[in-house]
Amino acid sequence: MPSQSSVQELQQPTSVKDALALQQRDYDCTSCRVMGSVVFTGMGIYSYASGMRQLREREREILRSGSRFGLGARKGAIYALSASLVGLGVYRLQN
Repeated sequence: MPSQSSVQELQQPTSVKDALALQQRDYDCTSCRVMGSVVFTGMGIYSYASGMRQLREREREILRSGSRFGLGARKGAIYALSASLVGLGVYRLQN
């Protein structure tokens, strides 16, 4: 049979601040942060390297195609994607 004090404690509502602190304590370990950060940063570096390599290989095709998205727009998209992924890696490490 439970003691009277534990029943009274269970009937008291837990403050949100205490509940969030308890949840945050076990939420994210350092190795999880480092692994996530390395993965995001690696994806950013890889997408930049492979994207630029593919653009160099297909530069003539792109210029001959007359597409409204030339090399500048494609390079900008690769820069934006890569920078976003590296930024997520840094954010993951800090938060």
